[in-house]
Amino acid sequence: MSENPTAPPSVGFKKRNILLAVLALTGFLVLLFPDLAKSLTNNPGTSVTAFSEHSVTVVEPGGSTVESKVGSPPKTNSLSADSYRDDILKPPSQEWAQKQVLRTVNMMHQHYSKPSEWEVCGAKTYYFHEIKTIYTGIPKTGCSNWIEALLRANGDLKHLLDPTMVRKVHGGISGRHRMPHLRGRYDPGTFRQAFSFTVVRNPWTRMVSGYRDKVSAEKTQGGSFRSLGRAIVREMRNITDRAELAKLYPTFTEFAQWVAKHHGSGNPHFHQQYRTLCIPRAKYDFIIPLEYAGPLSQEVWRRINAETSLLQSYDKSSDPRLQKSALYAKDWLSKIDKETIDKLYKIFELDFALMKYSNFTDPNFPLPLHDLNL
Repeated sequence: MSENPTAPPSVGFKKRNILLAVLALTGFLVLLFPDLAKSLTNNPGTSVTAFSEHSVTVVEPGGSTVESKVGSPPKTNSLSADSYRDDILKPPSQEWAQKQVLRTVNMMHQHYSKPSEWEVCGAKTYYFHEIKTIYTGIPKTGCSNWIEALLRANGDLKHLLDPTMVRKVHGGISGRHRMPHLRGRYDPGTFRQAFSFTVVRNPWTRMVSGYRDKVSAEKTQGGSFRSLGRAIVREMRNITDRAELAKLYPTFTEFAQWVAKHHGSGNPHFHQQYRTLCIPRAKYDFIIPLEYAGPLSQEVWRRINAETSLLQSYDKSSDPRLQKSALYAKDWLSKIDKETIDKLYKIFELDFALMKYSNFTDPNFPLPLHDLNL
């Protein structure tokens, strides 16, 4: 049976023609208004998530992409030129850094002691007499590497330690330099004449580092606090069978919820950084954000006139925004409920204030949002 040339077009034919017309009109508008098309695809307020069978690729505000795979850190190919600052890779001035710490002291409703009372500081503060240097090592801010470098500068170590052995510096070799062991051996004026410094870190990446290093199932570094990891699983999952617990590790979400529940915990690896610092009883001469440890460490060695150096970083990227800890943090924290995130931010509010640290949603995370004019 032949077609009737006068019959009305089918419904499918009409839809096809409409679709072609819409596509043609869209192409015309893109050519006519290219800026409009660009704003739709690069709008900093837009976030798109594309799913595939084995991975999740997140298109972040500004157009950067992060791919998350099971068992591997999320990856990023580039940072959008419209979403991040080149200038922020320059370390903040000490004038700016000191203002942030002073602001934090004010938030604590405290004021600096005058003169500084270093002799009352805790066991995480060290005095190296040969180089006349005071250092407070906050856990998960690279303190093992800093102590190793200072021990070499002070003459306690004769050779550079192998990176796999660096944890040995927390034994007796450094213990004799801890401030509680030195009380009564030195006049308080000796400490006041010493050069003092410390290192702080973005609270989010520090939390991720604490989880990975101490309670995670990572073969390269996790599980050193195995009993604590089992305790977290027991509490968060309500599992009491010992044989079952022996095989289990907490997820990062469980760890974060546990930290929120216990207000940072009593362990110095997980609690607030300001609690380890000597503020407000003493004022540091130099404050280093860990994100700028490379260039700022050179200034420390110059000030103490020491030929030493930090051990090489495990991370291949020199840009803190592209390092594993930052990529893990952005990925894992984005999956946690808002209530827990808000609790954690409140718990670590003073730590964020220490260096005006960026949130994990910021394109320049985990860097301090500093003013280069100061």
